[in-house]
Amino acid sequence: MHKSRLLAFVIKELKELLPPTVFFAISFNLIVLTTQLILADYLVYLWNFMIATTAALVVGKSVLVADALPFCRRFDTAPVIESVLFKTIIYWTVVFLVRFLEKLVEYEFGGGTLSGIPEYMVVHFTWHRFAAIQIWIFVLFLIYTSVAELNARLGKGELAKIFFTRPPPELKQTRPTASHQANDERTDHPGRNEI
Repeated sequence: MHKSRLLAFVIKELKELLPPTVFFAISFNLIVLTTQLILADYLVYLWNFMIATTAALVVGKSVLVADALPFCRRFDTAPVIESVLFKTIIYWTVVFLVRFLEKLVEYEFGGGTLSGIPEYMVVHFTWHRFAAIQIWIFVLFLIYTSVAELNARLGKGELAKIFFTRPPPELKQTRPTASHQANDERTDHPGRNEI
C-alpha cells in the first residue's frame, strides 16, 4: 500500500512539473537558438541547448515551489491581472538575482577578487546580453503565468478543453457565427451591434 501512495505522489509531481518545464525548455532553447543565429554566424552549439534545458528544469521546479508558498497566493482572489503581474515580478526577480549571482560566482572561480567586482561589472560584464535575456524571461514568465492563472481560475483542465476540443455549450459564444453575419448583412441597420 505504501508503494502505491509513493508512486501516486511521484506521478502527481511529474504531472505538475511537466507543463512549466516543457514551456521553459522550449522558450529558453529558442532564446539560445536565436542568440546564436544572430551572434555566432549561424553556428549552433549543443552545450548551450543542454544548459538552457537544465535551466528550464530548475525554473520549472522553482515555479512549483514558489506557487506552494502562501506568499505567492496573496492575489489569488484579486483580478487575474494582479495575480499574473505579482507572480511574474516575483519569478523574474528571483531569476534576475540567481543569474546575477551566477555571473559573480563565475568571476570568483575564474580568479577574481572581491575588490575587483566593481571593475568586472563595468568593464567585462555583458550587460546588453544580460538585459536582453532578462527581458525575454520577463515576457515568458508573463505568458506562462497568464495561462497558468487562467487555467487555475477556469478549473484544472478546462483551458485545455477550450483549446483542444469543441467549446462546451455553457461557454458564452461571443464570436458571431456565419448565420449571424449573414443576418446582419441582410438587415441594413446602421446602429445594430448586438447578436
